[in-house]
Amino acid sequence: MTTHKETDILIIGGGIAGCIAAISLVNHYNVILIDKLSEPKERIGESLAPAAQRILKQLDLLEGMQLFEKEELYVQNLGMQSYWGSEQVHIVDHLRNPDGLSKSLNRKAFETYLRASAIKRGVQCIWPAKLYRSAFEANKWNVITTSDDHKEQCIKASFVIDATGRQSHFAKSLGIKRLHIDKLIACWATLPNKEENKMSTISATENGWWYSAVVPNNKRILAFQTDSDLIDRSAIKDLHAFIQLSKKNKQINQILEKNIDEITFQGTVAANSTRLEQVIGQQWVALGDAAISFDPLSSQGMFNAMASAQQLKKLLTTSDIIYNHTPVKEAQFQETYTQQINSIWDQYLYHKNLFYKAEMRWIEHPFWKRRQVRKS
Repeated sequence: MTTHKETDILIIGGGIAGCIAAISLVNHYNVILIDKLSEPKERIGESLAPAAQRILKQLDLLEGMQLFEKEELYVQNLGMQSYWGSEQVHIVDHLRNPDGLSKSLNRKAFETYLRASAIKRGVQCIWPAKLYRSAFEANKWNVITTSDDHKEQCIKASFVIDATGRQSHFAKSLGIKRLHIDKLIACWATLPNKEENKMSTISATENGWWYSAVVPNNKRILAFQTDSDLIDRSAIKDLHAFIQLSKKNKQINQILEKNIDEITFQGTVAANSTRLEQVIGQQWVALGDAAISFDPLSSQGMFNAMASAQQLKKLLTTSDIIYNHTPVKEAQFQETYTQQINSIWDQYLYHKNLFYKAEMRWIEHPFWKRRQVRKS
């Protein structure tokens, strides 16, 4: 049996981009938010840029984060100690940042908080609900989803937002291809934190770079970023191989040697720079990582998801294409959104390439040599 629902906006993907978009839009439109997972999954702990706190404050979400038990959702991050370009440490702190300190997140807890906030604000949330197929008929999207027990649901929407991350499931179902700028992956592990120094660490090495940060519940993450074709496949699947790899880096080995018996290998995830060939179409857009995904070196993935959601909300409300749609408005909307995403992408590539070019010690090694040529 197929159930039927109707809404102004259907958002596919209950991560950061999808939740922020839903919370931003629910006071203006009827919004349904779906996700294929019943709850968020564990992810590498990430640093929430200080500027992102402005958006959370605007949406009355920042105060709610502070109500969580101490260090359950986030820990304050004083800054970064960087071994990049030389063995000399370089400290970058947030003490003088007008937006305050960055926050190292428990990513799963943060996304759970955003989902709960969306429900509280009146967003109709449905999960698990997996995209099955869609069709555009009579100026509406008919989206069919399936649940774990194989029940189908048809959601009729005036507008669809694809917030399904790098997989961009909705756009992909329309035949839109994704451009991959590089082959970056991140192999990561967790262990108890036993360091007095709680600053994050970034350390370049011959075939990639390491990242370590303290995250909630007194844990620390270790992550190695490299290209998928430059590493032995066993090193991205096996704890022993990961440990041997980490011992080759002085800074990471100093962290690891204190509790090597308590490390848990979490696996490997995509971390490359990608973008959709087309980020918008007839009454749909791709948002956040679904549109463009960033190298974690930028520390801008979550901020971009939030900021882009806010931009989209403003564009939707000012263009008035949901309730008063015309072909002219649609064309203007598509042009403006495409320009916005292109601008963000160009700025991202510029700063990414600038930072990678600051590391010249292994310029002839494939990992670094590949990053000396600008790609678009």
